[in-house]
Amino acid sequence: MTHFFHFYHLSNSTYISAMKSEPNRNYSEVTEFVLLGFITPPKVQILLFLVFLLIYMVTVVGNISMIIVIKVDSRLHMPMYFFLRNLSYLDLCYSTVIAPKTLANFLSKGKKISYNGCAAQFFFFALFVTTEGFLLAVMAFDRFSAICSPLLYPVHMSQKVCAQLVTGSYICGGINSMVQTGFTFSLRFCGENTLDHFFCDVPALIKISCADTSVNEIVLFILSAVIIITTTTVIVVSYAYILSTVLKIPSTHGRGKTFSTCGSHIAVVSLFYGAVFFMYAQPGAISSPESNKIVAVLYTLVIPMLNPLIYSLRNRDVKEAMKRILLHRK
Repeated sequence: MTHFFHFYHLSNSTYISAMKSEPNRNYSEVTEFVLLGFITPPKVQILLFLVFLLIYMVTVVGNISMIIVIKVDSRLHMPMYFFLRNLSYLDLCYSTVIAPKTLANFLSKGKKISYNGCAAQFFFFALFVTTEGFLLAVMAFDRFSAICSPLLYPVHMSQKVCAQLVTGSYICGGINSMVQTGFTFSLRFCGENTLDHFFCDVPALIKISCADTSVNEIVLFILSAVIIITTTTVIVVSYAYILSTVLKIPSTHGRGKTFSTCGSHIAVVSLFYGAVFFMYAQPGAISSPESNKIVAVLYTLVIPMLNPLIYSLRNRDVKEAMKRILLHRK
């Protein structure tokens, strides 16, 4: 999903254009890539390793705890928490696609990843991140149905419909991931195999390709644009109707109580899309590879850590469920 603005930025790069203008250039097959990661002194590498390890541990514990709490407590067997459980699963998955290899590279001199390993990492990352974007849109629609059509909510969000919406999110994520992976790894790589990133991402791969990537960039740009426009439109329209409905409630307490059910989701959506748009909404505004990596850390590792914390701290039902489980164990 995030590659929508990546490709716009890359298409303006004269360096890439120059590289692709050599159709007869000799090349040898690349069988592995080097993930350059963060260029820092050894002592800083150790510090970064510890910070990333802490972030990943909190991510794993937080998301697994959220999944277990929602699964165990029957009071949370509602559509909103069904979607939240899937959100935690996605956060756990796509952070796991990135974090272990990144942690290993902090302690490794070679920092290598095989060609197939790179393709697999990108495929699963694109799958889970794209699916999360669609799931956030589904969660916005769920809140719209609950607040704007409470009488029809059980019909609109039946168990079957919820399962279909989640399945549809994965199908959309899978299609996007297959297309992006197929186009990216059909490129030729002419000996140069150093990626200036800490994981296999499209911009870094396109930068070192010696093939003409214009078709790739156009197709992937259009595909990513459709995904972003579709999901953000659903979210914006849903909350526009929610806001309109909430403002019609006469009491201030009633308005606050009704809108509070959306607070956690709004915070998660703001973090997820805010990180992407802060980085890429102004093409060329942030061109430093190191700046790119810092923001990439935010949306690949930090946000999956924060999401379960946001829902557990802001959601009274989740906090009470956790208390019941802990007290029962005691």
